[in-house]
Amino acid sequence: MDTNLYSIGAYFCDRHPDLVEEVIEQSEEIERSGLERYAAREGEEAEACFQTLVTGLAVRYYKAVAG
Repeated sequence: MDTNLYSIGAYFCDRHPDLVEEVIEQSEEIERSGLERYAAREGEEAEACFQTLVTGLAVRYYKAVAG
């Protein structure tokens, strides 16, 4: 799992450097609010919010390891 998270984070940071901070902020808000509550509040599908959460976790992991 660590390798997958690192790869996802590296890919996202490479392809979307302008969105890194936004995805981190959104994923942290999902963590604080809870997935279902966040999805309902934002009017989004839980699956899309889950993908944002995982991407944010992967980006944070990548940044922590890569520096």
